[in-house]
Amino acid sequence: MKKLLLIALSGLCLLFSSCSKEESTDEPMLIIKFKFDPNQVRLNNLGQPATIPAGHAAQSPQFNQISAHYVEFAPNANTQLGSGSVVYHAPETVLGGSTAIDFDQAKVVTEGETFLKIPLSQLNSGTYEWLRVSLSYQNYQINIRHQNVDYQGTLASFIGINNYISSFSIGNNFFDINGNRPQGFWAFAINNQPYSASGQAPANATTVPNPLASTSPIPAGSCVVTGKFPTNLIITGSEKNDVVVTLNLSINNSFEWQEVTSDGKFEPSIGENVVDMGIRGLIPTFVK
Repeated sequence: MKKLLLIALSGLCLLFSSCSKEESTDEPMLIIKFKFDPNQVRLNNLGQPATIPAGHAAQSPQFNQISAHYVEFAPNANTQLGSGSVVYHAPETVLGGSTAIDFDQAKVVTEGETFLKIPLSQLNSGTYEWLRVSLSYQNYQINIRHQNVDYQGTLASFIGINNYISSFSIGNNFFDINGNRPQGFWAFAINNQPYSASGQAPANATTVPNPLASTSPIPAGSCVVTGKFPTNLIITGSEKNDVVVTLNLSINNSFEWQEVTSDGKFEPSIGENVVDMGIRGLIPTFVK
């Protein structure tokens, strides 16, 4: 299923030969940015409000960076994945054996930074109720406890369906991977301390909110988050101004672990394991 999704998305991108490139023209542009909201409603996979399960604890991380694999505008609730207007598809590679998102070529941005800027003409004219974004990478600060001392650390979280990673660093800590890693791979380092670790969250444990699960499902293991525009985005093809779309992501207790000691403190040294790093909802908004 993972391979089929990546192949399908790759085929769609051929229709948009410049979908992963920014272009400089005088025509109106489509601009996409991210915003992180710890107060936005916390949703489950079906797009319904969700509480923290018994025996688990969670925290709202402080985001540094994010990246995405795929962006699609969907006209209505019955639009199947890939049948809307696809405006972005990140580079992929087979260096790891199977088709995977190429992290070395991923565009990683901070909050408010432009993630995508392309001619607005690449978004088909029409009315759009929904937006889908396949998230692939997160980097954020979390609080942990180690030997009864509280620290702050940085987590690199790979939530794409399949990720090829050569190497990366967190501060002075280097992680050589040189292979594919599935959704849920993570690496962590305590800030300004000689401690780092990496691991893998359980398969299919990453929350991916999709309020359209009954009419327009997504493959298991993907991270295609779906959100509804508060008011429909209408593209006529005669726009004179840029359209700026902000992807408001819920990070409300989005970092979740299974507790050994019930104190609300993440303490990996006593066996408390990460179980979920999924974004908890998407509300796309726009300014024309």
